Amino acid sequence: MPKQPQILLVDDSPLVLKVIGRALEKEGFVCHKANNGEEALAWLKNDIPDLILSDYQMPGINGFEFRQSLMAVPEFKNIPFMFLTSVTDHDHMIAGMSLDVIDYIDKDTPIAFVISKINNFLNSIRERHEHTIRELSSAAMALNLYSVPKETPRINGFEIDFWHKSFENYPGGDFIDVISINNRYTFIILGDVMGKKWGAWFFSFGYLSYIRAAVRLCVSEGDVSTKSIMQKINSVIYHDPVVSEVLSTLSLIMIDAESEELSYTGAGDLPLLYFCKAKNRLDRISSAGLLLGVSKQGGFDEHLFTMRPGDQLMMITDGLIDKETPAGKKTDLNSFTSEIERYLGKSDSFMTLKNDGFLNEKANEQIDDCSLIFIQKNS
Repeated sequence: MPKQPQILLVDDSPLVLKVIGRALEKEGFVCHKANNGEEALAWLKNDIPDLILSDYQMPGINGFEFRQSLMAVPEFKNIPFMFLTSVTDHDHMIAGMSLDVIDYIDKDTPIAFVISKINNFLNSIRERHEHTIRELSSAAMALNLYSVPKETPRINGFEIDFWHKSFENYPGGDFIDVISINNRYTFIILGDVMGKKWGAWFFSFGYLSYIRAAVRLCVSEGDVSTKSIMQKINSVIYHDPVVSEVLSTLSLIMIDAESEELSYTGAGDLPLLYFCKAKNRLDRISSAGLLLGVSKQGGFDEHLFTMRPGDQLMMITDGLIDKETPAGKKTDLNSFTSEIERYLGKSDSFMTLKNDGFLNEKANEQIDDCSLIFIQKNS
């Protein structure tokens, strides 16, 4: 089912919020309302709409100042923005258009025309989006670029499986890789590039290149510490003026097949979900690291543990725990862990997750890429 377009309507008039909001919802939009720019900025910290429709004359920060605030934030500056206002002064309109505003609509415009303008704009965005996906998918195939492996290698004593569902068919976003250095060391990678909706997902290929190179270089120098490798990856990204502006999470696990010990370091990622068969309990393993490139040091830590036969470990991205609600995006790791726990502790846990519809149900709710890597210790 296609995702309903989201509109953020900003106006200090309760009547405008009610009338325009009701008209938008009647046309199939999800309309989020804010009484002023400050309230809108607070809402945007948790969600990104398809379009912002804002008044100009408001208490506190006016419409121009609100737009300028958005343009100063990388995550917000590319959100399509329209003014809906009774101010029709020519100078104001010129000033508004200079802020990359896509339209300036008089409040006296019939509501049907306002809705038509919004529909036409979002349809053109959708068509460009589909065209871009086709071109980028063709380019990725021609260059043999991939952000998710076709299959995972066999590792003595362990079973590794993964499941991935892309967001709106983009050829990137979450990225997954399994790097087998030799019969002893295997590195498992799961990352999530932020801002995929506006194209930052394309940097997933660049991130993977850095990570693959750092892993192989460190191992060739005798360094298999996930913390050390993460620090090297972070340092390169921090000093790269292009990639450093795109935020990304990263979970990095090293499996030592000889000692059967695992090492884990995370950068701004979700906790690992670790099911201990002997205790019949699902625990979380959390990292302290910051998102890649945010800080020169990163604050990374390293967790060492040994999986016993029947133990299971899951790495996930936030597409599996985020969903759209009338109040905006809701993140709920607790509900996800409660739902998934009943599948764990069995020899066929991963196949059951895939085949009984649980993961497909999550995909139907998705507002982002969904990825899960499943590791099980064999007998």
